[in-house]
Amino acid sequence: MIAVVRSELYRLSTVRSSAMSLAIFTALGILLSMIGADFWALLAGVGAFGFGATGIAQHYQHRTAVLLYLARPRRLRVLLGQLVTTVLVSLGFTVVSGLLVLIQGNHERYLITVVVAPLMALLGAAGAAIARSATFLFVGFATWILFVEAMYGKMQEPLPFSAYLDAASGDPRKLLILLGWVLAAIVGAIFAIRRDLNGD
Repeated sequence: MIAVVRSELYRLSTVRSSAMSLAIFTALGILLSMIGADFWALLAGVGAFGFGATGIAQHYQHRTAVLLYLARPRRLRVLLGQLVTTVLVSLGFTVVSGLLVLIQGNHERYLITVVVAPLMALLGAAGAAIARSATFLFVGFATWILFVEAMYGKMQEPLPFSAYLDAASGDPRKLLILLGWVLAAIVGAIFAIRRDLNGD
């Protein structure tokens, strides 16, 4: 598993688009934290989800998943390594992008968001392992938030993104709900990684 984490971190640092996206989102997070901690927490969740989703979906998009599984046939161990990498990257992104929130004295909001944002990354990574397409996942995620969570649920229902926003505000009940969604997605990903790669 450590070898998977190491290789995934190396891939992230050497693929120019991934490194640039991480740098741009971190800078944007710093800018948004000047406006307010709520804006930063929103970006931290969306950014973490995006990093988690693209980190795994790139293997299917660039057809490196076949080589990855040939080199490391224990797919569950590979998935676990990818999830750990996702947590590390999103944690680093959230810690750095929110430093201004911490400096401004909003310690509690900073710490809560640093803890909760990696859960969104896990949700994105598990979703990408199921969908195997970043585009499909992002379009589905945006549609889900707009129509299901915002229009139908008024951002009040126990749904993933609504739960994240409330959990990042310090609601422990919504944190448990978000954790439930993440665990369900990870279970789905465990079954999905067994699927044949020929159709992707």
